[in-house]
Amino acid sequence: MKYTFPLAAVIALVLIAWIGSSIPGMQYLFGIAIPYLAIGLFVGGFCYRVIKWAQSPVPFNIPTTCGQGKSLSWIKRDRLEAPNNTAEVVARMFLEIVLFRSLWRNTKSEALDGPKLTYESSRWLWLFSIIFHYSFLVIVLRHMRMFMEPVPFVISAMEYMDGIMQIGAPTMYMTDAAIIGGLLLLFGRRLVNRQVRYISLANDYFPLFLIFAIAVTGILMRFFLRTDIDVMAIKELALGLVTFQPTISGDIGAIFYIHLFLVSCLLAYFPYSKLMHLGGVFLSPTRNMANDSRANRHINPWNDPNIKPHSYSGYEDEFRADMIEQGIPVEKGLPNKADD
Repeated sequence: MKYTFPLAAVIALVLIAWIGSSIPGMQYLFGIAIPYLAIGLFVGGFCYRVIKWAQSPVPFNIPTTCGQGKSLSWIKRDRLEAPNNTAEVVARMFLEIVLFRSLWRNTKSEALDGPKLTYESSRWLWLFSIIFHYSFLVIVLRHMRMFMEPVPFVISAMEYMDGIMQIGAPTMYMTDAAIIGGLLLLFGRRLVNRQVRYISLANDYFPLFLIFAIAVTGILMRFFLRTDIDVMAIKELALGLVTFQPTISGDIGAIFYIHLFLVSCLLAYFPYSKLMHLGGVFLSPTRNMANDSRANRHINPWNDPNIKPHSYSGYEDEFRADMIEQGIPVEKGLPNKADD
């Protein structure tokens, strides 16, 4: 069920756009109204989630540490694994966001006969993630040429480098093949690895199917259905959407409306899904806090100033009789009545 429902949902979205865009007058719905609605949901939802996370108090110093923290001057410390100041935290965050550093250290455990528990490196997940995320980023940036006139040099240079290994015409972009490969590898991991397959839910498969459908429809437009679309009309629509003067001229083609509708669905779904790790990674207290609890005292902002510290001995004095009655070991017994 967790495979079929997401796949059926994506197929349904494709059919909705295909059938709907063929109805006269519905092109404005799929080409203008829905994209604007999706962008609004994306921006509003993204900002809402980030603001709510930023407002959440962090009562304790909880950075993830995998190395020696700052201690005595003669003990060598790990500046990235146990950052002690803002500069070290920034360096750690940069490597995490840009190079997925934690995934590079990814390991897997397996129980063998014996019993024997083994650990080994599992960096292939890091490789799959790098391929997928950077291909996705380059494709998004490359599509910015549709919304700009003239096209900035940086975008043109990126497009040129992406298609430098040209095979035939039109240009075959490396990221088009890479994102398909990355998606298939990430999806295959959820099928082959039994532990990952067990914990995977429908909302883990839906984004994979949706992004795969977006990539496939984009490739179909570029290589197989070019005669069915009007590129100049698409450029005019894209510029119109940016300038809030959208117009639809000519027969753009159903495949374009399917592609645009799927992208709109992804934008609308993004802030309310696990894809929001894009914004959440910057606000994770386990990553963005310095490991300086030995130097600075962190006070819980939720502490009620009227509640005084309660030591264990005071706790036991208050509840000793009840603890003894329930069989809970205590440091002191009840006083003898004769002593009273």
